[in-house]
Amino acid sequence: MPAIKRAKTAFTAGELAPELFGRGDVPAWGNGAAKLRNVFIQPTGGLQRRPGLRHLAVLPGAARLVPYEASTELTFLLVLLDGRVRIMRNDVQVAELTGSWTAAMLPQITFTQNASMLLLLHPAMPPQVVQRAETGTWSVAPFVFSAEPFFRFVPAGVGLTPGGTTGNVSVTATAPIFASSHVGAMLRIGGKRLRITSFSSPSVVAADVLDALSSADTTTDWAESAFSSAHGWPISACFYQGRLVLGGSRDLPNRLWFSRSANYENFDPGTGLDDQAIGFSLVSDELNAIRAVFAGRHLQVFTSGAEWMVSGDPLTPASIQVTRQTRVGSIVERSVAPMDVDGMTVSVARSGRGIYEFSYTDLQQAYQADDLSLIARHLIVSPVSMAYDSQRRLLHLAMADGSLATLTIYRAEGVTGWTRQETDGAFRCLAEIEGVVFAVVERAGSFRLERFDDAMALDACVAGTSDAAGTNWSGLSHLEGRTVNVLADGAPRELTTVLSGRIALDPAAASVQVGLSFAHVVEPLPADIVSAAGARTGPIRLVAATFRLLGTGSLAVDLGRGVQPVPFRRLDSPMLDAAPPLFTGDVTVRGLGWQRASLAPLWRIEGDAPLPFTLLSVTTETRMTD
Repeated sequence: MPAIKRAKTAFTAGELAPELFGRGDVPAWGNGAAKLRNVFIQPTGGLQRRPGLRHLAVLPGAARLVPYEASTELTFLLVLLDGRVRIMRNDVQVAELTGSWTAAMLPQITFTQNASMLLLLHPAMPPQVVQRAETGTWSVAPFVFSAEPFFRFVPAGVGLTPGGTTGNVSVTATAPIFASSHVGAMLRIGGKRLRITSFSSPSVVAADVLDALSSADTTTDWAESAFSSAHGWPISACFYQGRLVLGGSRDLPNRLWFSRSANYENFDPGTGLDDQAIGFSLVSDELNAIRAVFAGRHLQVFTSGAEWMVSGDPLTPASIQVTRQTRVGSIVERSVAPMDVDGMTVSVARSGRGIYEFSYTDLQQAYQADDLSLIARHLIVSPVSMAYDSQRRLLHLAMADGSLATLTIYRAEGVTGWTRQETDGAFRCLAEIEGVVFAVVERAGSFRLERFDDAMALDACVAGTSDAAGTNWSGLSHLEGRTVNVLADGAPRELTTVLSGRIALDPAAASVQVGLSFAHVVEPLPADIVSAAGARTGPIRLVAATFRLLGTGSLAVDLGRGVQPVPFRRLDSPMLDAAPPLFTGDVTVRGLGWQRASLAPLWRIEGDAPLPFTLLSVTTETRMTD
């Protein structure tokens, strides 16, 4: 049979799920791959080895990362820890403050920012304000309502009897409705406010009268704080059309609150004027526990079972409209906030197996949900954190198993493909600031703060500090006892072990990177060759494969006999004295033998050398028997 030549010029569909290995008819097949590990898809269609991870700090435990933008030119990274927050600027800690959250609360904390005020929210914690003053001083303090929202949690027939109209009075209920957690909460009796100061019994509390009561008679005209330790605190928040929007709480999971216009602390609905506060519940045929509120083209509300649109231009008590849009549902186990990706809102599905893109269609005047992960579902398993690098157009999702799924998305160019990033450890949390993606990585039982850095070729990587001779390099205590890779003056050296936070080199070097290696893998889809009878009927032979490379320092290929280095430069030595020249051009590797396994790849690229690697295309020449 004559040789068949095929050129694969793009990998823009990314890594495809194994369920698609028999679907050569789908459009993604031509530009897809069976495995893409530790590479990023380029907008032009090629693949590039991902950057390394620069080590910044060892953390005392699990952490949550929150970006903070003080101005267009001044940004910070907040590292939330158990009971405190570290504030980082340019990879250096500039402040540390205490907070009222715990390590167990970190996965469910949500946040939103307006000007210098960053709100942290959790259903078991009063909203906290992290703020940077113009003097550069940082503070963490509870959010103070000038007028908080009220709600009637108990049946309408339950009445309250105040023990007086002024001062500190006892308040007696006709049913056991109080708990010790009510201390500090507010009551509103006949439109007048009281603050509970002590708990006596389920039917009796003491309260300070803030507004003189008109009567001490028993009344059913009363309500209590919508937010308190007794009923929970807001779950999510955002700023929309000049209002602070609070979504959901522990005991009111499907309710929304809107502050007064340009008065974020005031949630008094008043008489329903256009600029006054608004409060209502999402009413449907199922409980929709609010997981996130997001300010996009409209106010979008993500709940456990559906997605809603809140419209009104401007949004007032009279104009507000709420309509259910889709029924995907959002993840419940932890907070993974939706985010804007090129004008679309991307959210994690409740199942933890889908990443949905919500877009508004002018024709239908409604939102629709498209699953971005449909053809790579095997990579999406219980996401725990998400970050979007808008400069490189990369959407990163950390998974519960510690891997990182990366979506390269250029809609106009038809590039929407997933790859998987792996490291010697586990990715636990992500955040992006000005095109820099930070990560909390768990390595060897400890947590580290690291970030992707184009200048680094290894993970947990640092540029060591040397003595005058350039032979002893220190500053490596975070890698103590580990066998590490060394890149000295741009050239890989032999593996060595970190002892007492240092390593020794011979010969000496002027600059050194020390860290942990990671391997990039490129594996094509099974050969899709059709015979005259309509299907592949016999074994296949790879005659030759030509790899077109750009600025590549190392190439190793497996053609069925194990991974072998391709000698387009001197690769036979484990140690190089100088940085290798980067190769651009075609490299042809000859195949040998016939292959009978129909799902086995014809070729496989795998390499852990800490050197640049960019693959532009692959051309294969094959033969097949009947």
